[in-house]
Amino acid sequence: MCRIRKHMAIITLLIILSGCSGMQVSGSSSSDKPVLRPEIEGQWWQVAGNPDLGEFTSPKQQPVDFALWQAKDGTWQLFSCIRKTKCGGKTRLFYRWEARNLTDKNWKPMGIAMQADVTLGEQKGGLQAPHVIKVGSIYYMFYGDWNRICLAKSGDGKTFTRVLNEKGQPDLFTGPYNNTRDAMVLVVDKKYYCYYTGHLMDENVGADFCRISEDMRSWSRPIKVAAGGRAGATRYSAECPHVVYRGDPKRNEGRLGARQDMGLYYLFRTQRYGKDNVSSIYASPDLLNFGVNDDRYLIGTLPVAAPEIVKYNGQYYITALLPNLNGIRIAKLKWVPIEAEDGTSHILR
Repeated sequence: MCRIRKHMAIITLLIILSGCSGMQVSGSSSSDKPVLRPEIEGQWWQVAGNPDLGEFTSPKQQPVDFALWQAKDGTWQLFSCIRKTKCGGKTRLFYRWEARNLTDKNWKPMGIAMQADVTLGEQKGGLQAPHVIKVGSIYYMFYGDWNRICLAKSGDGKTFTRVLNEKGQPDLFTGPYNNTRDAMVLVVDKKYYCYYTGHLMDENVGADFCRISEDMRSWSRPIKVAAGGRAGATRYSAECPHVVYRGDPKRNEGRLGARQDMGLYYLFRTQRYGKDNVSSIYASPDLLNFGVNDDRYLIGTLPVAAPEIVKYNGQYYITALLPNLNGIRIAKLKWVPIEAEDGTSHILR
C-alpha cells in the first residue's frame, strides 16, 4: 500500500488551514468535513502493454501519457501517446485499447487511433497527452501537437475528428512556455478550466498553467497555478497536471458540476517517470492556486507517473504508467482523513 508521508501532510495542512479564510483546525464532529488525502488501496492490475504498431513499431517505444473514459456503448476506452516509434518527426502517435469493464485486465488492443496531420499545422509525430470529457452527448478530446493544445470530438467516444477553427486548424491556444502539452479539463459552474504544462528551453524551467473558457473556443490568458517548491523547477518537474475536486458528497463531484463551496481541489503533478516515478499532490480551496514557489498546499507524494483519477459507481480509481514504461495500470483509490498529532482529524468548517 502506498502511503503519503504523514509528517509532511500534517505540517503542510496546518499551514493550509491557518492561511485560508473561513477554515479552522479542530477536533471533528458529525457536521465537520475532514481534510482527506489519496491513498492506493489494494493491488494494481495491468490494462495495457506495449502495442504492435506494424511498420511504426520500434524496440525503444514507450506508452506514456493517456486518457481513460467510458464510450457511448458502455465500453471503456484508453488512448495513450506512444513515443519513440518509427512514425517520424517527434515519434509520437495515439493508440487505443478497449474493455467491457473498468476492472478487466489486459484490455483489447484496437490499433492506432490518431496521427499528427501536418496539413493542419500539427508537428509531425508530435501528438501528446490526450484527455477526454463528455458534454451532453458529445465527447471532446484535448491533446497537444507539440506546440499547441488542440481539440477533437466524437459522437460515439471511440472515433474522433478534429474541431477546426476559423483558420482551418484544430488549435485552441499555445504558450506562454514552449512545448505546450498535457491538457486536462475540469468543468466548474459551466466553465472549462484547462490545466496544462510547458517549459522554457533555455532556462530549464517548467510550470503548470490554467486557461478558462465558456465555449471551448475562446480562452482566457494563462494563469500560472503551480511551479517550483519541493517538487522542483526543471522542465520536467510540473508534468501531467491532473485536478480532482473533493467536497460535499451531496454535490456532483468530479469533472462536471464541481463548485467552490468548502471542498478542496487536489492537483497531481508528476516529476519523474520510470523506476523512481513520483508525483506530488497539492490540496487547495482555490482551483487556480496550488502554489508557485510555495509549498503551503503540498500534502505529499505518490510513487506514480502521469496519474488520472476516475470515479465510477461510487469508487475512485487511479490509472498510471507502469514503472518500466511498458504499459498502463489501474488500482483502487481511497481518501482518508489526515490526522493531527493528537489523533483527531483535520476538518473544514
